[in-house]
Amino acid sequence: MILKQLRLSRLLSQEQLAQMSGLSARTIQRIESGHKPSLESLKSLASALQVDVATLNQENFMIDRKSNHWQSLPLGLKWLFAMNFFSFKPSRHAAVKVEFASHLFGFLFCVFGLINEASLAGGIILLANAYLFRLHLWLGDKYGAWYDHEQRPSPSQ
Repeated sequence: MILKQLRLSRLLSQEQLAQMSGLSARTIQRIESGHKPSLESLKSLASALQVDVATLNQENFMIDRKSNHWQSLPLGLKWLFAMNFFSFKPSRHAAVKVEFASHLFGFLFCVFGLINEASLAGGIILLANAYLFRLHLWLGDKYGAWYDHEQRPSPSQ
């Protein structure tokens, strides 16, 4: 079920969704953790999120590029996610891997920079790339734009 992804993509906390749907925050927590909701709960959530019940039962979360939510994202953020590793399905896991590798090799190249000046320049470029991917991750978490299931929990959880 993609309830959590839908909630995060709309920048809602569990408490806000509970208030909108008329359900308790505990019920939403249970559903997001994998418990099967009743049909009445599904209908309430679907109404609050302005989707149909079938959408809530989907296993994968795909952003509709024609939706108002996607259209309202800043252009730079759309480009970051549209061009995420030449894939049109941004993955937080892949971005974390690139950030980690950039940090690791950036530091190694900076150490080698003690011997070779070109290595230092390469290390600085890789470290700059790592910090750009950190920004990429932060923006993706902020706007709930990831396609995979590794989204960071919001502060309200």
